[in-house]
Amino acid sequence: MYYIIYPLLYLFSLLPFFILYGISDFFAFLLNNILNYRKEVVLGNLKIAFPEKTDKERKEIAKNFYQYFTDAMVESLKMISISKKQLLKRSNGTFDIINDLIEKGYNINIMAGHQFNWEYANLLYSIKLKIPFVGVYMPIKNKALNKIFLNFRSKFGTVLISSPAFKHKMHDIFKGRYALALAADQNPGSPTSGYWLNFFARPVPFITGPEIGAVRNNAAVVYVGFKKVKRGYYNFNITLLTEQSGHTQKGELTVLYRDILEKTIREDPANYLWSHRRFKFDWKPAYTSLWIDKKI
Repeated sequence: MYYIIYPLLYLFSLLPFFILYGISDFFAFLLNNILNYRKEVVLGNLKIAFPEKTDKERKEIAKNFYQYFTDAMVESLKMISISKKQLLKRSNGTFDIINDLIEKGYNINIMAGHQFNWEYANLLYSIKLKIPFVGVYMPIKNKALNKIFLNFRSKFGTVLISSPAFKHKMHDIFKGRYALALAADQNPGSPTSGYWLNFFARPVPFITGPEIGAVRNNAAVVYVGFKKVKRGYYNFNITLLTEQSGHTQKGELTVLYRDILEKTIREDPANYLWSHRRFKFDWKPAYTSLWIDKKI
């Protein structure tokens, strides 16, 4: 199956961007207006996150979200054949903070959110950093597609570890120098296994792994925010959260991360993966021991 799918996707990736974005326009319209793909989830998330906005304003954000979403899909396939020169032309960011920390001898934990387009970021950071760039990914069920995505995601040197295998392989990674990238805004599998805090003024649980892993290894922690400059062009900005995470208090890193993630999203509300249930769990007093924010 791989040898059937790969040539087709490779040929698709060779299409110029203006054709790819024409295809994206069609699918964005289809998802938003005809199929109503996860529309209830998207608008429900936006109503919770932006109660001050009108229904019309939230629908406009949703419309732009679908455009960003389908743009990211065709851009991801473009990564199959994109050259390093073309990638560097279309994406840039700040790297001095991380490389200065590397020069000081720190390993790095990179916290990011589900913003578009993470495929650009993955390839760009593997080029720009002075130590191995490690990404954790969720395997695609289709084995052929999974192999294709693994190949292009690692084409410039990214070390990829599947999420299910991470707990078994992380000890090998942590033996040497590393910069580990994690999407830290995911829901935990159970509301009793996360840190609870406010996110857009709504109590939610965040996964604990990114903070606990950083503290255990006393890694320096940075946040990377994604900005869509214009169609097909991205800027990735780094903010230092702490040089020595081992000196932080329980929950401190997660709160810092929440603060800057929320700020980034407010700057461009459409540039976030609203099609996932961001407010999945309801707060219960039984979770009080897991609360890390200033107030409930």
